[in-house]
Parts: sequence; C-alpha cells; structure tokens
Amino acid sequence: MNKTTACPLDCYDACRVVVNEDGKLKGDKSHPVTRGYLCPHLNHFTEQERLLLPRLRGEEISMDKAIGTLIEVLKTAKSDQILYYRGSGNVGLMQRAPEHFFGSVKAVGTSGTLCDGAGEAGVLLGRGANEVVPPQMIEESEVIVFWGRNPHTTHSHLLPYLEGKTIIVIDPIKTEIAQKADLHIQIKPHCDLHLALLLSRFAIIEGVHDVDFLENHASEYNDFYELTQTVRIKATLDAIEVSLGEVGAILELMKGKKSIIFVGVGVQKYRDGADILRCIDGFGAIMGLFGKRGCGVSYLGNSLSGMRIPFMSVSHRVSKPTVDFSKYNCVFIQGANPLAQMPDSVRVKSGFSSAGLSVYFGLYENETSQEADLVIPAKTFLEKNDFRSSYGDYTLQEMAQMVESEIGISEYDLTRQLCEAFGIELESELFYLDCFRNQMDIREGVGYRRNSPEIPYEEGFANGEFEFLDTVDLEIDKSEGFYLITSKYPKGLNSQFKRPDGVYFHPDAGFEADERVQLSSPSGEVTMIVKHDERLRVDCLLIYSGTADVNVLTPPHLSYEGESAVYQENKIKVTKK
Repeated sequence: MNKTTACPLDCYDACRVVVNEDGKLKGDKSHPVTRGYLCPHLNHFTEQERLLLPRLRGEEISMDKAIGTLIEVLKTAKSDQILYYRGSGNVGLMQRAPEHFFGSVKAVGTSGTLCDGAGEAGVLLGRGANEVVPPQMIEESEVIVFWGRNPHTTHSHLLPYLEGKTIIVIDPIKTEIAQKADLHIQIKPHCDLHLALLLSRFAIIEGVHDVDFLENHASEYNDFYELTQTVRIKATLDAIEVSLGEVGAILELMKGKKSIIFVGVGVQKYRDGADILRCIDGFGAIMGLFGKRGCGVSYLGNSLSGMRIPFMSVSHRVSKPTVDFSKYNCVFIQGANPLAQMPDSVRVKSGFSSAGLSVYFGLYENETSQEADLVIPAKTFLEKNDFRSSYGDYTLQEMAQMVESEIGISEYDLTRQLCEAFGIELESELFYLDCFRNQMDIREGVGYRRNSPEIPYEEGFANGEFEFLDTVDLEIDKSEGFYLITSKYPKGLNSQFKRPDGVYFHPDAGFEADERVQLSSPSGEVTMIVKHDERLRVDCLLIYSGTADVNVLTPPHLSYEGESAVYQENKIKVTKK
C-alpha cells in the first residue's frame, strides 16, 4: 500500500511524496503543487551515502557512548560557553526540538541567516509581513516576471503553470527560463535597485501606475516618485547596461495585465539587500500588484508565519554569518555545514578548530563532519515523524514515519535523552506533533496553515499602508574585478548531494577552459579550474554555492538590515597560474 509524506529539503516546493511498497519515492499527482513529479534530489534520495555510525575523534563508537560524551561535556560547560547552531539541511518543524534543550540550559543560539535575511528585512519594512504568492495564483495571471530567480533549478514546480503566460526575466545569466522568455534583461549584477527605481519612475510618467491602489494603500507614492527623480536616467542606464527601450518594453508588456514578480535571493546578497527588495516591492506597489487575484510580488515566504512553535527557544543569540566558534567549549552543529557554507571560510575553519568539543549532528559526510570531534548520525525524513510548512506556498504537511531503521537518531529522541539527563521537562513526541497538526486545515485532501490568506494582502498591509523607501544610495561599484555570482547548483542543494567544482567564465572573458586561475578578494584567495558558460556576462564569474572553497572569497560582513550573509559583496580579481 502506498503511503505519503513530504519533502524536508530547503526548497520552495515542499513536495508531497508517495512512498510505494518497494520504498521508491514518487510525486503525488493529487497535490496542487507537486502534481506528480519530484526534483532530482528526491528522485535519487535513497541512493545518497549517509553517515552510519557515530564517531569520536575519528573512531567509531556506539550511539549510547556518543550521547554520553555529549552529556558529560555539556554538564561541565557554562551556559554561555555552549553554542547551538542549527542549519536548514532539514526544515521540518520537529527539527526545532533540540532548541528546547539548549534554550532550557540557557545556551547561546544564532540569529540571522546565510540565505535570505536581507531581502526579507526589506519586505517587512515595506509590507509589514512577508506573504508569498502561491503557485496556483499563476493560473489567474497574464505576465510572470522572474527577477533574479531561476525556477528550473530552485522552484521547478512553477514551470507547468507558465504555459501561455508572457515571461519577463531580469537576470545577469541567460538561464533556461531566460532563453524561453518574451523578454530577457541581462542586467549588470548589483544594479537591480536602480532598475526598480527607473521602472517606478517611468510607470508614473507613462501613466501605467495604479492610482486607485496607491491612494488607498500606498498614499506616500508621490514622495517615492520624487526619490526616483534623483536617478540620472542616461548615466544610470549606461552604468547598469540596460536600455531605455528595455525599460519601456517591460512596462508595455505589464501594462493593464495581471502580473506576478517572483524575486530570487541572488539580488539581495549585498549589504544593501534590504533596500533592493524594498525598491522591487515599491515597483510592485506602483503597479498595484498587491491584494489582487493573479497579481503579486513574491520572495521567499516565511514558513512560520502564523505558526505556534511549542518548543523552548534560546534567548541569547549571536549572528550566524559571523559567529566565532573559538569562543565556545561546546559547539553543537545540527543540519548544517558551516565550514563550507559560512562566508570567510579561513576565519571559520580556524575558529572551529580552536573550539572545545565540536559536535556534528546530520546525515552526510562533509567538511564540518570531517573536522568535528563528535559525529552523531541523524535519521532521514523517512525514518521519523515530522511536519513540513512551506515557504513557497501555504501548505502544512504531515510527515509520518515511513520505515524503521537502526541508523541514526531523530531530533526528538536526542532531545529527550538530553532533557532526561538534565532534569528538563519535555512533553511527549505525540504532544508536539498534535500541536502542529492542530494548526492545519485540510482542504480537498491537502493540509494548509490555518488562517493562511487565499489572496496575500487582500485585507491590506500589516503596516496599514505600504511604506516606500525614502532614502537610497545610488552609487554603483566601479572597482576592478569580476562580479561574483553564487547561484544554486542544478544537481545539488548547497553542500548536499552532488557538489560542483570550478569557476565559470564567458568564453570571451580571456581564460581558456581547463586552465588554472587564482581568484582573490579582500577575504582570501583560492585556485580553481576554469570552465566556460556562454550564458554569463563577460564581466561576471559564477561559482556555484556548493563549490568547495568558494567562501574563502566571501566577506565576514552582515547586511545593513536582516543580519544576512552578503556572499556577492566582494569583486574578484583573477590571475593565470
């Protein structure tokens, strides 16, 4: 008999998964988003090699000894010398169980993000709440804009909805969706703010803005229009390498049409990432795209919006992108690979090696597990109970245990043993599962977050009105070097699954395929093999996010808003070896 669960991977789609009697995973045809097919990660999930046994300083040990070792160190460490660092290798809600223990012993947690925090900060400043446009809304739209977002890699279940739609792509890379689009603007990186301001300005000049919407929901739009007038048109267009005709073409294609703008994380991997998203949102407001069927501006949604999390939370936190591991006697890493994925890798690795007991709790071997003192294998999503709330739509799906396995330990069971050792109260696993289940509404056989909106912002903005950006830094980086792009790899998910290698240039950039080059930035230098990609701009280089040592080149800075890593802030100098 077939059983169903949901995908836990850090992805918009949150696929509904059918598990047949042979253990094969298939897409659930009845689900409104999955619609019967899965991404390559899930199609080959059961083929991935995983950690089988715990290790202590390189020697395999029993699970009991691993947990006993962890308890012994935790009991001797002061609260402010214990760091709990949770990643997003699995984004199921029960993955938060260990925080109940670490919060109870007053350990230090992390705040901020390695992914989308700058952009979300901008969304919150403008809209007051971060709501996402569900994929089904595309059916009622006419124009879809992919702004720095590559659905073939990051949100493939959007693709079936796009048939018959006018597609506009704004992206420095000629992605697969850009090659099929009605219009592709191959913008210079880190120039999206300028384009958004120009689009807003010309929308008002050409009279394609939504006056009724603005008067009712964004009444300070005239002040924003004055801000857009500070942009020097010709000089800015020349600098961002977009023509006035292309600006006009975007507006002409969107004029009077139900339009949705899907924005990706790449546009906000800079210190001013919040301003960039806020300006793109501002253009959406000028066009009246909020609160209407078939319309919207959609970034990564907040999967916890409206959710009650029943676990204790840590009260003291340090910024995740810049945390110094060397300050702690016990570092507990859950579902993350910070030695590869955190920016400024040289500093991160040095701090990690100087920490007290370093613990890796996860599924796969990686840079962090190889350096950790204690390795504790986790269970896969098929081997435990959980719930998955999506950030690409409003589904909330139950993930019942599918199979029994002697390998690893679940997050709840590890938390239970830690709490028992410290005399900390913890409810039963069923209690927490029921807490999440009770926040779910079932509609046509599909679970959704209770009270989730059918049409985002139909009732208006949480702020009362949309709040436009009122000041802006219009300086464009003219320093030497190549723009660094750190896109997701089509065959991997950050450092999970297949790992990419090498650095990609346009063939006209002046480097031969397969030659070795030295890449340097203010943060460090690394040698990589050149690969060619004609889809790139000549002034850009692409290193996929899961590539080993890419983060030697990325800076230890935080975004101005949102405590986010800023992977693309540094420009890269390249020399031949």
